Order: sequence, then C-alpha cells, then structure tokens
Amino acid sequence: MRGLGKELRTGLIAVLAMTLVLGLAYPLVVTGISQVLFPGAANGSKVSFDGRVVGSRLIGQEFKGKAFFHSRPSATGYSGDATFFANVGPNSKEGREEVRENLAAYLKLNKPFDRGLTKADVPVDAVTNSASGVDPQISQANARIQAHRVAAVRGLPLDEVEALIDGVVEGRGLGVFGEPGVNVLELNVALEEAAPLR
Repeated sequence: MRGLGKELRTGLIAVLAMTLVLGLAYPLVVTGISQVLFPGAANGSKVSFDGRVVGSRLIGQEFKGKAFFHSRPSATGYSGDATFFANVGPNSKEGREEVRENLAAYLKLNKPFDRGLTKADVPVDAVTNSASGVDPQISQANARIQAHRVAAVRGLPLDEVEALIDGVVEGRGLGVFGEPGVNVLELNVALEEAAPLR
C-alpha cells in the first residue's frame, strides 16, 4: 500500500512536469521563435488592403463579378475551418457532371471577352476542385484567360493586366514541388491598387 502511494505521487509529478514542459514551455518557446523569425507566417499570412485585413495568402476565397479574377472551384465553399475535396473519382458520373457545369460557367463568363476561347483551352484548375477546397492559387494559364475579361470590364490594356499577373506569380514549392501559380487574393489586391473600381 505504501508503494502504491509513492508510485501515484511519482506519476502525478511526472504528469505535472510534462504538462508544464510540453504543454506550456515548449509552445511558448516555439511561438516566440516563430514570432521573431517569421512574424507574417506566424500570424496567418494576412493580406491587407486599404487599412484592413482582407484575407490570408494561404486560404483561397470566392470572388464574384466580372471585374475580379476568380479562384478555382471549391467543394468547401472556401471555408478554412473545414477543408476537404469532392471525393469523386475520375469515372464518377457526379464528378463528370460537376466538371461539365464548371466548364459551361467558365466559358459563359470568359468567352464574350476572348472569342477564340474553346473548351480545349480551359485549364484543368478552372473546372476542378482543389484537394483542400481552399487552394489560394490558380494556374498562369487560367489567370491569362481571365485577364481578357478583367481588362475589358475595368477598361485597362490587356498587357497591363498581364503584367499584374506576372508580378504575383509564385514559383514551385522549394523550387521543385508543384507548378508555378498565381495567388488570386494578391492579384485582386494588386488590381485594386492599380485600377480601383469606381
């Protein structure tokens, strides 16, 4: 019985010590280091415009209207607190129908501003969901197609809008992973700074 009390006391001390070290000290140290070395990333990679936070460069969001670049489709409604993908395979009837609907909507939105646009020209990311549902990037090809619409609606030269795209292209992850992409939020912020909607 006396041995049990000693083991219980030792166990409680170990739990308390580990809670203090791993539950309090370690997170505080890591948070402090990240705040000093990577303050932007540690605070959510927030993007500000006109003195207010408009989003995070890490989480895609929905943009409506012809005057803005649009993100890729999302199964989550761009909800950062519930990321998931559509979970339909390439042979799924539901998946094929969703892609057809997205393709029709994309062509309806962009073809009036780029008469030569065909189904074959539409990049995959314009009509399919991302794996997380909140990817902040679109392909350069997708952005360049949308540039025709945005330039026409805003009354800007196409080459000026394409220069904005080039200014926010992000390279491959660590130089080797994935493809270069365009951060839609940062592109729309750059667009608003260059030619605000009236």
